[in-house]
Amino acid sequence: MRRRVREVIVVEGKYDKNTIAQIVDAAIIETSGFGIFNNADKLALLRRLAEKRGLIILTDNDGAGFFIRGRLGGMLDSANIKHAYIPDVTGRERRKPTSSKEGKLGVEAMPADVITRALERAGATFEDAPAAQEGFAPITRADLYSAGLSGGSGSAIKRRDLLKRLDLPERLSSKALLDVLNILYDREQFLHLLGCR
Repeated sequence: MRRRVREVIVVEGKYDKNTIAQIVDAAIIETSGFGIFNNADKLALLRRLAEKRGLIILTDNDGAGFFIRGRLGGMLDSANIKHAYIPDVTGRERRKPTSSKEGKLGVEAMPADVITRALERAGATFEDAPAAQEGFAPITRADLYSAGLSGGSGSAIKRRDLLKRLDLPERLSSKALLDVLNILYDREQFLHLLGCR
């Protein structure tokens, strides 16, 4: 069973995100490499998420990873940021024909126990009980569907309108929207926001 992490985990790319998602139950945001620095909406979202839940930055140990980590640390409130570090391991990732420029494995190639230890050392908040058992009712995919925000005719337009109204990045998928909404709101707040309560 995957352990639940309260903080939002920030990684460089989709392969890192996929690896982390298989190990822990957490909201995971990818920076798209250096693309984060040209995306004011995503940076604003990271600020909001950092204030609400805190962030754990988990990047590769190469120059690019440390540059991203350092810039984000300077752009966001450091009081809301924890840094998780993987060990330096020499090698080549399976999906790549050659080793990286520095010859180190990245987050995507780390075993589950190494990632878990890195998160523990960073001070991640592991929650044993789901939020629903603590009086928190999460927003579900069914709620998004009922509100016309996913899976139906015109759902993309309704989702885009909601994203604009909530001042969230316009390119959030319905899955990413669900993750973000569950960080920023509980189910009652969400239904009230939609005018259903």
